[in-house]
Parts: sequence; structure tokens; C-alpha cells
Amino acid sequence: MKALYIAWQDPETKLWHTVGELRKQNQFYCFSYTKGALVSPRFTFLGRMRDLSQHYISDTLFPLFTNRVLSNSRPEYPNYIRWLALDRQTQPDAMQLLARSGGFRATDDLCVYPSPEINENGEIELFFFSHGIRYLAPENLLQLNQLESGSALSFDTEKDNAKDSFALSIKTNQLTKVGYCPGYLSQDFHKLLNKTEIKISVERLNTDAPIQFRLLCRAVFKLPNGFQLFNDAEYLPLTKNANAIAA
Repeated sequence: MKALYIAWQDPETKLWHTVGELRKQNQFYCFSYTKGALVSPRFTFLGRMRDLSQHYISDTLFPLFTNRVLSNSRPEYPNYIRWLALDRQTQPDAMQLLARSGGFRATDDLCVYPSPEINENGEIELFFFSHGIRYLAPENLLQLNQLESGSALSFDTEKDNAKDSFALSIKTNQLTKVGYCPGYLSQDFHKLLNKTEIKISVERLNTDAPIQFRLLCRAVFKLPNGFQLFNDAEYLPLTKNANAIAA
């Protein structure tokens, strides 16, 4: 896994901005802020990493992220791995758990997502949980709870969405809305929709999970020639070579 990006939701505009990048290199964890951290005047800093111009290095995972990974000693850990559609036998590490779970916590507006990599078939494969399920109408929830692994889904643009012009709703074959594409992915997916086929399906339906882990989706597609995902200015690092050990 190359890197994980950290997205922050502006509490006023509700828009997502990519504010940082986490990598693991030679057994060290490295964190840098990205230019997305400068977009909103309401963003300050993350955890103990108060200097936006600093490059942080640690031999252990930073507390900001450790607190977002469920310990394997917790009794609910087997269910957690099942909700994420991961194999417990392979003992996924913290970076893998963050990438698949999104690092969601109820107490803040942060999430984590992986830098895309091309697989052996020349395709990009991305997993994400459907957002906004708590706001669905009862009849939509009923349809959602009848989905099965492998069920086909699709994106639908919402050009009249006053809050987010890049909003993409997720719909079933019966055109029932079952949530939204995460905001940190929707802008790039918007650009891709007219350039390549994006195959979306249900990876797992977790009726026993907290609502943020209810519907795990899988998107598979080939990148058009010359197209790069996550290539906007928000992803550029704010620092290059400065080093510091995080507290």
C-alpha cells in the first residue's frame, strides 16, 4: 500500500478536503499535511501534529490513527473484520484496517482512504462504505437490507444538489437510493464517469453493524490514458524534507 490520505469535513460547508498523507516506509510511519489543509479557515491541525509545515516520523503508528483501529483483543473484533470483508487469517495490519474501514469515529469529521493502485488485471479496485444511510427513507432502507453480495449498483449524478455539485448517489438496479459515494471520492468519480465504465457492486451488507459499516461497496475500473486519480492541488504535500519525531 503506497499511502493513506486523510480527509476532513468542513463543519460549515460539509465539503470534504484532503488534509494529510500517511505512509509506512522502512518500518517507520510518516505523516505530512497536504495543501487541502489550507483550503478552509476552520481547519487547524490533527492530534498532536500542530505544525502544518512539519514532516512527522515515528516508529509506532501516531495516536491519531491508533485510536481508529479496533484492537484484536476486543470481543467484537471478529465481527469487525467480517464487516470489512477482510480475512482474519491473514492478520491485516493497521494500515490495511484503516484503508478498508475509513477510520471512522463518531466524535469527529475525519476519514481515511487509500491511494489507488493498479492490480494485475490493469484495473483500479476501490472499497468504500455508503455514506448518508441514516438519512434514507424507510422504504429505501428496506430495499437496502435486501441487497446481497455481488448485487450491481450504480452512481447517479445530482446536478441540482445545492450543497455539493459533485454529489453522487448510489442506486440499485431498481433505481432505489441506498446512500452516497463518499465526498472525498465523488469529484474524481465525476470526472471518470464520462471517460470509462465504473462497475459498482455490493461487497458486503452488514445488517448487524453500526450504520457507518452497513453497506460496503466495491468499484472496479480502468483508468483512461493520461488520467490520474487524486491529482488535484489538495494532494500536494506542504513540506518536502523536514523531519521530526512525533510526540
